[in-house]
Amino acid sequence: MQHRLSRKTPTLGRLLAGLCLAFAGLLCNLPVRADDILLTGAEDSPGVRSFVQALSELRPTDSVRFQPVASLPAPGQLSAGTRLILLDLQSLDWRLQDTRGPATLVLRISRLQAHQRFGDVSPPHLSLLWSDPPLDRQLRLTRLLLPEARRVGVLFDSHSEFLLKELRQAAQPLGLEVVTERWDNTHDSRPLQALLKNSDVLLGLDDPDLYNPKTVKNLLLSSYARQLPLIGPNAAFVRAGSLASTYSDQSDWLKILDELLDRPSHTWPRTLYPQHFKVLSNPQVARSLSIEPMNEASVATQLAEGERRP
Repeated sequence: MQHRLSRKTPTLGRLLAGLCLAFAGLLCNLPVRADDILLTGAEDSPGVRSFVQALSELRPTDSVRFQPVASLPAPGQLSAGTRLILLDLQSLDWRLQDTRGPATLVLRISRLQAHQRFGDVSPPHLSLLWSDPPLDRQLRLTRLLLPEARRVGVLFDSHSEFLLKELRQAAQPLGLEVVTERWDNTHDSRPLQALLKNSDVLLGLDDPDLYNPKTVKNLLLSSYARQLPLIGPNAAFVRAGSLASTYSDQSDWLKILDELLDRPSHTWPRTLYPQHFKVLSNPQVARSLSIEPMNEASVATQLAEGERRP
């Protein structure tokens, strides 16, 4: 009789297993906490809708939505738990009206735009995600594609002058010399011609006063007349006729946002260059300068590996 009773009494292991199953079932029935991710900008558009939809697909358990900035209350009236993402300068100006409100990611703002608004110190509740490629990455791209180049010519004006110190610091360990010319009046080509005489390659800063549709023809024709390649300043200029540049596209930015949104907002960096990026080159320009065509993916991998090394 005693033997039969012991067979029917659950062992400790069986009891624990049953409790674990019951606990797992309880967890499965509990609602998953969803983050409220609010993207805002001046206006809706097909591009914005596509971006929001893609982010929603990456984060199916969160509430991802877009709302025009004009329809939003003051930033301080938003829930502190909201993950706020700003898509343009109009939404940034709205956010700057109030120091209260949720922590905020400012997507694709250039160094110049930030410097014009904040100077050297940005507000502590903002995380600025830079749109322009890092200067050291552009210099390493230059070193990789043009190993014989030593003098890197850089045009600047009053808006981009603050970048020169950082540029020189990044160039020094690469064995590169930064040669500069101030170009306040883009209708006067003398600074450009003087720079071309003293440089082995031009590096374009992401300064729209200097690099824009009105100056592109003069810049490219003048540089290639002297057989000097232009690196950067962005993917659009590569398509127009510069040799190459690093850049981040929508898929890269989605990865970056997805990674940041996985983290508590108080750990978001104050500023961040996109760690996901690609390289774009212009094969026709490379041929005209007698430069070997490049494997863009391979070059991007080499640059990324260099950034991961201490």
